[in-house]
Amino acid sequence: MTDRPAYVIGVDVGGTFTDVFFLDQANDVCNVAKVPSTPANQAEGFLAGIQAGVDDFAEIATIVHGTTVATNALLERKGARTGVITTRGFRDVLEMRRRDRPHTWGLWGTFEPVVPRDLRVEVGERVLADGTVHQAVDADEVQAAARRLLEAGAESLCIFFINSYANPANEQAALAAARAVWPNDHVNAASDILPEIREFERASTTALNAYLQPGVARYLDRLRDRLTSDGFGGQVLIVQSNGGVMSVDTARSLPVRTALSGPAAGVIAGAEIATAAGYPNVITCDMGGTSFDVSLVAEGHASLSAQTSIDFGMVVRTPMIEITTIGAGGGSIAWVDTGGLLQIGPESAGSDPGPACYGLGNTRPTVTDANVVLGRINADRPIGGKLDRLDVDAARQAIQTHVAAPLGLDVMAAAEAVIRVANASMAGAIRLVSIERGHDPRRFVAMPFGGGGSLHAGALIKEVGLAKALVPRFPGVTSALGCVIADMRHDSVQTLNTTLDDIDIAALDQRMSETAGSLLARLDESGVPFDDRTCRFELDMLYLGQTHTVAVPLPVSFDGERTGVTAETIREAFEATYKDAYGRLLDGLPIRILNLRTAAIGTRPKFDLTLLAPEAGKSADAARTGERRVWVDGGWHDATIYARLDLPAGAGIPGPAILEQPDTTIFIEPDLRGEVDRFGNLIIERKEP
Repeated sequence: MTDRPAYVIGVDVGGTFTDVFFLDQANDVCNVAKVPSTPANQAEGFLAGIQAGVDDFAEIATIVHGTTVATNALLERKGARTGVITTRGFRDVLEMRRRDRPHTWGLWGTFEPVVPRDLRVEVGERVLADGTVHQAVDADEVQAAARRLLEAGAESLCIFFINSYANPANEQAALAAARAVWPNDHVNAASDILPEIREFERASTTALNAYLQPGVARYLDRLRDRLTSDGFGGQVLIVQSNGGVMSVDTARSLPVRTALSGPAAGVIAGAEIATAAGYPNVITCDMGGTSFDVSLVAEGHASLSAQTSIDFGMVVRTPMIEITTIGAGGGSIAWVDTGGLLQIGPESAGSDPGPACYGLGNTRPTVTDANVVLGRINADRPIGGKLDRLDVDAARQAIQTHVAAPLGLDVMAAAEAVIRVANASMAGAIRLVSIERGHDPRRFVAMPFGGGGSLHAGALIKEVGLAKALVPRFPGVTSALGCVIADMRHDSVQTLNTTLDDIDIAALDQRMSETAGSLLARLDESGVPFDDRTCRFELDMLYLGQTHTVAVPLPVSFDGERTGVTAETIREAFEATYKDAYGRLLDGLPIRILNLRTAAIGTRPKFDLTLLAPEAGKSADAARTGERRVWVDGGWHDATIYARLDLPAGAGIPGPAILEQPDTTIFIEPDLRGEVDRFGNLIIERKEP
């Protein structure tokens, strides 16, 4: 024990609430807080959340932050005014994309890229596909283009030249020339951000990074200054979309890697908690105020995708945890379309004005309003501390006006219909990441978290056929807990574009070793203590003539000097991966290697999850706080109410029951039962017949 505990704090800023997880490393104590978010200035909610658990900021060792600043800037089109300098003839790459359209059907569609055409300037230069410099870039022409963009009001700059992945010489020369006249450090070159084949993806990722840089940098600088002025002297780390963390300086230069920061932290926490509890196969279900985010974890590992679309035409190609998102959060609005069908979302009431039951001016019903009317949410104890009480009458009136009357239902039937449609939408998202990708849902458990996920746990396991549901100890702040758990990770990609028969293995080994050494050095520069440092290597491979690649993990490691990779190692790894994916090999066809991907991972010290366990010596009867009538399957049921955090390990809770805690409410349906495990998780499963 020490008089001055060293806190590690995870902070996840969401659209409605800012969630905080406190780990007192000196005294082995965990705590949580949930405060209203402040969309106009996220730093205010961030600091208020920390102040809810720590008085003296000098006691904090590390703060790990999952942020939505970049995500919101992209979705709301509120990034910086950005200029692009590109190869003559390639001004419209961002606009042409992959010749896709916002709406598949119809005669026309409109799309406005984040960089308007008048801020996209061409210069003379050309690198051929084999890396040969056909026309050298003129530094004076680049500087003239940069000055023109500055005069047009550009705050950041993206330099994108064709084939710069094969030879970055022209692009790097242009970068140096532009920096000589640009008034800030928000200058990006595609060969630094994404040295990978595919011109649109490279251009889009670099342009979006430049679009985000000024705003994210201002936010992080402001946040760091406020923390320092309050006495904080530790480290601030930012969660990346790949589930790792990075330093503030890295986040300032690569803000595009934070595009799905908060949801990624939730998946990392879900994988860690479920694996420790004995369930390595889990589907995480994060239900917040505006969305429902689903991700599949197999054998303890989350799936990574090479790229994602934040919105139509906003393609980010950087490793990200694979997350499927639908508009089915607690604040998603229920409405009846012109065909008389009940719909949920994607429009959300958000945090301001919020659901009708908040009493802040919204008169349209939401999923939260339906849960309040059905008795599943305690109107006298709303989570988050924003309100003293929920307005049940306002929720009933909203459902009556916008759902019950148009459908010819009574209020209770209409409220239950809202929940059923929301559950069906969420079940569809779970099927998408499981059944439709060849996974048997009976081998997986659902992990509902976020402020509203635990209210829908039973319906999800029954609709999809999942084995069980595992509700973590603090479901409302799971993403914040994931911030504390996440390791530091840096990724790199380089295009090789050669066949296996023609590759120079010695040169490949040298390139892999140099990249690994560079990424490990970045880990060391962060000053973060690690239990371990490892490198992983992966190749994007395919048969010659094919379009789509398979990701092939290489069973090699970096020993500080070399990896020892061989052609036979690559061939065996490719054939095993390809056969696992497609069932057979295409013997006789040459094998093509497209990209080398390298990841350096610094394993941060983990805390013992048993710290989350409930205190010994309590009983389930002592945790019982009363009863409440709940509407289920067309009728009223008497549900037992429990203070969830007071339930001891091993306690069995038959449904119908409602478990209340400061950050969420859990509903156990009449045909289900729950049991508390040794970590304080609640395992929900079907009652034995």
